[in-house]
Amino acid sequence: MTGKSNDSGNPSPPITDTEIVRLAQEHQQTGAAIPLYLLSPAFHSTIISFLNSRCDSPSCSLAVTEYVSAIVSIISETPQNSSLSSLLVSLILSYIRLLYSAKIPHDKNSLKMIHLFALHIDSIPRNDIVSIVDLLVSNLSLIVEPDDAQPLDLIPPSLDLIRSSDEVPRAGEYVDSVLDRILSSTWSKVLLVKIVSLLRDFSFIDKVRAREFLEKVFAGMNGVDLQDLPSLVYQLLLLASKGFSKRDVIEGIVHFFGTIKESKTNSIVRQVEGTVLLHVNFAVKQDPSLGQEVLGLVKSDLGAFNHFTALVMLSVARVRKLNESSIEILKTAVVTSYHDHKFARNCKWLPDILKEEYLQTVQRVEKAVTRAVNESNCGKEHIVPSIVQFGFVLVESVEEGKREECVNDCLMGTVELGIQMLKTLFEVHDMARNEIIEQCKFRILSLKPEQSTSIIKLLGLLVQNYPYPMLEHVTRLKELLDYFTFMHGQVATSLVTTLLPLMKFSPDLKGYMILVMRKAMFRREETVRIAATNAIIDLLLSEKQSKRDGSDSFQASSSQASCSQQAELPCVMGMGLFQELSGLLQRCLSQQGRVKEIMYQGLVKLVLLDPFTARPVLDFLLPHFLHFYSEEPDFQLGLSCCIKVDNGKVCIEEPLDCLLSSVSWILLLQQHGKTDHHSEDSLTCFGFSLTQENEAGRTLSAETFSNAILKIRKLLRNGHLSDFIGQTQDPGSRSLEEDKDSYCALILSGILEVVLNAIAIELENAKDEEKENLEEELIELVDLYESLEKRVFTAKHGNGTKRGIAKSIGQDTPAKTDHNTKEWSRFGPLILSQDRIPFLATSSIYQILLTAFKLLKTTCSKMSTGSQNNGKSLGKTSTCCFKLVAFALKASLRQVKAFPLQRINDPLKILVYGDIKVLGPPLLKLVWLLKSGPEMDLDLKKSESKGRKSVKDREEQIYLSLICLKELITLSFQSCQLTDLIKDLASVTATGYDLENGMGTELDDDHELVMQIEDQVTKNREWFIEKSVKPLCFELLALSFFRESEILLDMALMIGNQLPYKLRNYQGAWAIRICKSNTIMNSKTAKSVVALAICLSSPPYDLIVAQDMTAELLKVIGSGESDPVEKSETYPIINHSTGNTIASSILQLIESVIIDLDWAVRKLKASSAITQRGSCLDQYGEKAPGLILEEALYSRSEALVNLLSFFVVMNLKDPHAEQLLRLAAKFYKLLASLTKLRIAPKGSKQFLPGIKFQMLAEITCRKLTAPLYNFVALMQLNQQENAQGKGIIGRIRRENKCIPDLIFQIEDYEKYLIQLSKVSKVNLLRHAKRSTARDFKILDSKKIMREEEPPSHEPDQINPIASQSKSCEEEGSGSEKVLSAKSDSTMAAEDSGSENEACDIIVKTKRARTRTAKVVRDSNDES
Repeated sequence: MTGKSNDSGNPSPPITDTEIVRLAQEHQQTGAAIPLYLLSPAFHSTIISFLNSRCDSPSCSLAVTEYVSAIVSIISETPQNSSLSSLLVSLILSYIRLLYSAKIPHDKNSLKMIHLFALHIDSIPRNDIVSIVDLLVSNLSLIVEPDDAQPLDLIPPSLDLIRSSDEVPRAGEYVDSVLDRILSSTWSKVLLVKIVSLLRDFSFIDKVRAREFLEKVFAGMNGVDLQDLPSLVYQLLLLASKGFSKRDVIEGIVHFFGTIKESKTNSIVRQVEGTVLLHVNFAVKQDPSLGQEVLGLVKSDLGAFNHFTALVMLSVARVRKLNESSIEILKTAVVTSYHDHKFARNCKWLPDILKEEYLQTVQRVEKAVTRAVNESNCGKEHIVPSIVQFGFVLVESVEEGKREECVNDCLMGTVELGIQMLKTLFEVHDMARNEIIEQCKFRILSLKPEQSTSIIKLLGLLVQNYPYPMLEHVTRLKELLDYFTFMHGQVATSLVTTLLPLMKFSPDLKGYMILVMRKAMFRREETVRIAATNAIIDLLLSEKQSKRDGSDSFQASSSQASCSQQAELPCVMGMGLFQELSGLLQRCLSQQGRVKEIMYQGLVKLVLLDPFTARPVLDFLLPHFLHFYSEEPDFQLGLSCCIKVDNGKVCIEEPLDCLLSSVSWILLLQQHGKTDHHSEDSLTCFGFSLTQENEAGRTLSAETFSNAILKIRKLLRNGHLSDFIGQTQDPGSRSLEEDKDSYCALILSGILEVVLNAIAIELENAKDEEKENLEEELIELVDLYESLEKRVFTAKHGNGTKRGIAKSIGQDTPAKTDHNTKEWSRFGPLILSQDRIPFLATSSIYQILLTAFKLLKTTCSKMSTGSQNNGKSLGKTSTCCFKLVAFALKASLRQVKAFPLQRINDPLKILVYGDIKVLGPPLLKLVWLLKSGPEMDLDLKKSESKGRKSVKDREEQIYLSLICLKELITLSFQSCQLTDLIKDLASVTATGYDLENGMGTELDDDHELVMQIEDQVTKNREWFIEKSVKPLCFELLALSFFRESEILLDMALMIGNQLPYKLRNYQGAWAIRICKSNTIMNSKTAKSVVALAICLSSPPYDLIVAQDMTAELLKVIGSGESDPVEKSETYPIINHSTGNTIASSILQLIESVIIDLDWAVRKLKASSAITQRGSCLDQYGEKAPGLILEEALYSRSEALVNLLSFFVVMNLKDPHAEQLLRLAAKFYKLLASLTKLRIAPKGSKQFLPGIKFQMLAEITCRKLTAPLYNFVALMQLNQQENAQGKGIIGRIRRENKCIPDLIFQIEDYEKYLIQLSKVSKVNLLRHAKRSTARDFKILDSKKIMREEEPPSHEPDQINPIASQSKSCEEEGSGSEKVLSAKSDSTMAAEDSGSENEACDIIVKTKRARTRTAKVVRDSNDES
């Protein structure tokens, strides 16, 4: 190779690339001079050619790197000139081309050269840098492998130099064009990762392009290799701290990882997600504002919630500063999703598409949280403490997890979701188990009982599903048991029940439990003893259940306990646990009555599980029973021994009725166990008689108890009330003896129920003659029971107030016994305990109902054909029938109300309650018979009082029957086990009874409608309404049985709400026909009919019906322009007797609508970002959910305005007027929020308000705002006229609080209307009334009556909004002032400042200055 010298002009001496390298090295080491010819422009091509030739060498990478380094070194050591700059440019361009053409390997040496070029690129002319950038950008498509992207490191410094240079024309536009070219090019996965790493060096990039780059990055992340994702996310997080939008970065990351399907996840994906979470956690620690963006994303947009969002939030929760806020936002997201779904499901005016949207949202949230916990392993262990914390937070949210209905939505609820989280975590992570158990222990001891219940449920699931891992935590469980005596009774009992399955694996724990129970039985507190008794019974039941399952693990446990531990265990080998604990049970017999009662019921449960246990149980109870029963020398039942006086108060020491009830059941179960073992479901139907012959081998205790019960039964039938209870003392006395008699009567009534239960069981399988004798005995005992009831409830008076014991009647009809509440409390918890099992079984009540129905039907038949000769005997028979019916109905009602109070897994629930829905059909048949039967007294002329009493008794029994049916139907909607109740009721027809007024014909007309229904459940509900509810309601209304009609209307409403859209409207139309055809004077019944008509009319027809009724209500109540009428011609149900009640009902409807609108406005505010962007369509081309909700909200609000417009012109009296003002203030507050949402924020495009919004603003201003001012003025005028009335001061004070609030809300709404009108250029106030000045005014009372005009409900001519300017003039001596206003504006009255001053409200305009009596008033704002 040769070169030429610049100064001599002679040919340069020959030189090679190796010599150039040597010269460069010598120059660096010794400072030797570089030949001038080497750097001459003529030699540049030779230098570049050496670069190409070195690419062909075997060690190409090292050779090229050595040569390029030498050239750059020579250039950098030489004073800068244009010639050297052009050489460097040529060298860089050539190197890049060779690199892209793959002649130079892409390795660490090539990366070293790129970095070397970057160091010297600032010495290159800016115009030449452009060529380098163009070359790099034009070859983006060639980047396939990671090393291919090495030259791109030159782009950021190159663009920085170009952008800051004046040499390049339009440098800024060129830089933008380069960025656009990068954006428009096709990115490979390698190029995407490289560009993300380069973006942080683009300090000059604007927000718009930054967002475009991020969008393209996230769009292409699906093609990136898994191993590259953590580094990519790390680079993105760095971008967030370098000026890029934190929200966009976070949202893109969580959306990308959140869209990975669960089926595609494996251990590698989980490891990648774990690494990403660690990066996020580290980034948040370095930049807490990034964590706030994460929280804000979940808080503002529930649609962004996915499993990775939950993981990120749990990871962020590990940062101490953000722990509480992260967990709280996660909880809010979960709870809100459930609440929104529940609200949307029950909201009738919400479109179905939105209901489906909220259902999908809550399902997505539930699935996301569950998946986050399931995938918490493989690198995500750092979030385990956060999951534990979050899980317990959800478990504690008890109020959010309750369900009132049986809904097939396949949702867990917050509590169940939290339990599932912790259960999964316990299974997957060993390190979490200690913390979970410790937290359970802490929260059980510290939380309220209702919250502790869910924690105990969690603990029970852990014990049942993971018994062996739980054995490792027995020490902690024993520590928890140490606090047994300090816990709430229900919590302590539930805890023991929960730990029972674990005891068969740990005798040590069982022994410790028994020790704790022994200590608890010696405590003074009754609640502790009750809890201990329950625990003992549960322990015995657990042992029997283990034997029944074939695993006697209590007798032989595989757990290895120490010798000292085993020494403390009771010796249970060879005998049952019952015998071992008999001493402890014996102590229960010396405790309070409630403790004995629980033990008696527990022993029945024990025999229920193992009938062969009956003998030792009866042997155990017999000695105690003989303390209160003796046969020698005379038969005696020691009721007085069951009562004691403690500190001057009478209480029950021995619940003898409970003891006899338990013994009766045990005897039945014992006989049942000796025959064969049926399922538990059949135990309520067996028919063993207590009077049959003693079996061979029957034990002495069983014989003794059987004989005792038979003698008691005989004594009760043949005896008299005075044989058991002393004579009634003076009604004015309140002695202890009187209280003792009351308690004895209470116990005796319980014994009577036990005997009646035995008779009913015998009655089921009795033959004809025997059945008649049993029926006669049943009637006699019921008669005694009624006498006992009268003795208990009506015989005692004190200080003019009745006192009674709440046992039967007190629980039957709350409406009639509320006055006895105080009396109930003084008889202690035994009477009012909710978990006391009734003495009458459901099957027994069913038999009594059938017997009563049969006897009553026979009596009615005889009375309809009877003569005067047998009138007395029939009258006596009818009286007995009525008593039997009354007893059966009261027992049914007590049974139905007690049913939901029992635990689901309680063995006695199946035995005593059985299939409770069997009570439905006989109750309904009884209603038909009672309604259709003849008068029970034949000689009404001779005994009018008896005749009236007979009718009253019949009405009362119809009422009780319907109450029972209503309670049963309510249970059927709450429990999935009673869904067939409506089907059974629908099968009951009125055949054989008189169907008056053509109701049978109407059934035929509705038959076709019902037969078109495909769903069988819906068909049954519709049949029941058509065949029973409607005919009964029609006839009871005709008989003026209003209470009974109200119950039927409530049943129709309850069932109608479960019907589909069309059928619900059909029932609503029926209720509307009642309103139009019946003149009902009873206000409560009228309110029920109106509520039924409105509630069963599907939106928007519900508010239309309400508007029609309110228009008629306006005529009845009257307005300033018209006098009230007696009743409405269109709706006769609206009259002077029912007007105020119906007005109150419709105002309550308005309040519920406002509550719905408030929820909708909050949801609309959450989705306002979509609305502000003007996105009317979603990704499928349909309306976005936010816009659908907005339109529905406008329509509902408009209908509400039309409804309110009628009330503001009525002559409403307190408290309806005050209620209207408060509702109007709430509504205007919602309108203000709604209007504010229509105003675009700064920097966003303002869209025109829609037609529906404009219409809403127009009718609000025209129909509501202007009349409201007049309504307020008239109301204050009435205050002044009635200033001396009773209670006026308190009423004025209340109204003076709500009126300023109303005015403020109106003006706030108009303020936002003005702002929206300005920004949208649409006049939304053209129908608005001028605002009223209230600071200082003189009002003319005559003028206000002359200028007041009622609001028109048609689009009449309305004055435009007036000017806001006001002027004040002095008048007279200057002590009085007049506010001037335009003649077309009406001034509203303001509230008074002093309640002792009688002020006149006077309206005065500027031109009409009538000389009348005036009063100057100061506003409250100035005082």
